[in-house]
Amino acid sequence: MKKTVVLIPVCIAGFFQFISAQNSNPLYSGQIHGNFEIDAQYYKPDSLIGADSVPEKALFNGWSNVNYTNGNFSAGVRYESYLNHLQGYPQGYAGTGIPYRFASYNNDKLEITVGSSYEQFGSGLTLRCYEERALGLDNALDGFRVRYNPYKGIYVKGVWGKQRNFMTDGPGIVRGIDGEVNLNELFDSCFAKSKTQIILGANFVSKYQADLDPLYVLPQNVGCWSERMNIIRNRVNFYAEYAYKINDPSSANGYIYKPGNALFSSLTYSQKGLGIYLGLLRIDNFSYRSDRTASLTSLNINYIPALTKQHTYALAAYYPFSSQPTGELSWQGEIDYKLKKGSKLGGTYGTDISLNYSAAYAIDTTKLNDHYGLDLGYTPHPFKFNDSLFFQDINLEIFKKINHKLKGTLLFASFVYNKNVMQGKLGYPLIHSYVAVADIIYKVNDKLAFRTDAEHMLVQKNNDATVDYGNWASVLEEISIGEHFFIAGMDQYNYGNPNPEHRIHYYSAQIGYSRGTNRIVLGYGKQRAGIFCVGGVCRQVPASNGFTLTITSSF
Repeated sequence: MKKTVVLIPVCIAGFFQFISAQNSNPLYSGQIHGNFEIDAQYYKPDSLIGADSVPEKALFNGWSNVNYTNGNFSAGVRYESYLNHLQGYPQGYAGTGIPYRFASYNNDKLEITVGSSYEQFGSGLTLRCYEERALGLDNALDGFRVRYNPYKGIYVKGVWGKQRNFMTDGPGIVRGIDGEVNLNELFDSCFAKSKTQIILGANFVSKYQADLDPLYVLPQNVGCWSERMNIIRNRVNFYAEYAYKINDPSSANGYIYKPGNALFSSLTYSQKGLGIYLGLLRIDNFSYRSDRTASLTSLNINYIPALTKQHTYALAAYYPFSSQPTGELSWQGEIDYKLKKGSKLGGTYGTDISLNYSAAYAIDTTKLNDHYGLDLGYTPHPFKFNDSLFFQDINLEIFKKINHKLKGTLLFASFVYNKNVMQGKLGYPLIHSYVAVADIIYKVNDKLAFRTDAEHMLVQKNNDATVDYGNWASVLEEISIGEHFFIAGMDQYNYGNPNPEHRIHYYSAQIGYSRGTNRIVLGYGKQRAGIFCVGGVCRQVPASNGFTLTITSSF
């Protein structure tokens, strides 16, 4: 493995030198593109907010992609450096290295990639290899990936490799193949004028991990597969996927031998000024990792989508939803409507209204006392949920442009949050919170604009006792100056904290400069502890106090 890690970058670097030496020959002409980012923070201990001292005083994350393309050939490397990694990032990110490198060639509808690659089958229920840098998540496959279009309307892709586990690879081997048929393309003579498009797909994924456990007899090969269907007719789009996994004892499910399954379905309708979305998700014992002992965000082979709105405002995202791979039944509905321009309510520019509802419950199960038998753990009841509510979100968002200088967004949201399940805590009642947001942008002229974001979160008391950290208020003021500068100041105030000494102002400020593809941001302030999620995947964020520096660029 180590020899491979060293040899591939060396070969790619040698290839670049070779290309450079031949740049007078158009056959060897190509393009080099890339980007880089630096995130550094100087930490000050702050016992009041729970920010611990950092021995290094300052921590650093940095990375850079360098990619070369020439016709059908492409190759690239990503250099990463964690000296040492920022607080809250997974511990496995340490030191420097080139954990991502690839070479790819596409010829006559056949694409082959060696080295690192990302891939997704269907909605990701059986396989999704992707990167989410804000979470410190990167489960790229290190091996081979093949994509082939043997005939019109037929698409096949396959992967074989090991998953990235921070700066090295995980112990398991992942193999998978996915096939998709677009009936309209395949039978174009029959369906050329059809208003209905039908796309069918199926895949099979297998993982191998040696059984070295002294207590359990564990399956070394675990298969997982799914079938999917996508029907599109005019403004309606229907998607459904069902997935199944054989028994896969792991630390995530308590080493039970029960098979798992998952069902995801969505229905959308869209026309000018109106959009409707309905989604349903049922998960039963469907954690699927290439290391059965892995936890948190590491070595997930599949992805469980989150059927909730991804809030971007600070207090609306205070209690985020975290997907539950061991079991959940969730649904979401959303209506987006635009009041017409010139109407009484729509005004000159029209008004955008979005109403969203989502909820997630535990699936209903019957516990089995079979520890000395098959050890299946429980039996589920299809499409029944018990009274254990994980999460609920009802929100209304209104966007209005008053004139060419003034526009704004109003958000009202009501949440029910099960902290015991979402964050693995004990003893918390269901948290009911209500959030209001007013986001106003006023453009003075082409060189000066103000943005004010005022938010408030009311946490409902339980038997006259404050729940969790109580109420919060937040204000953000941002000033854009010319094309290149911005200044921002923010204060999040936990005025409802049951402990008067912890009614703290979490203030922060930033100044930024951007020109072309370069961007530099310097900040200072306090960050509250919490949980940060993207698409239902989460990580803990510790409290901190200090200076931050971010530099990004691309070429």
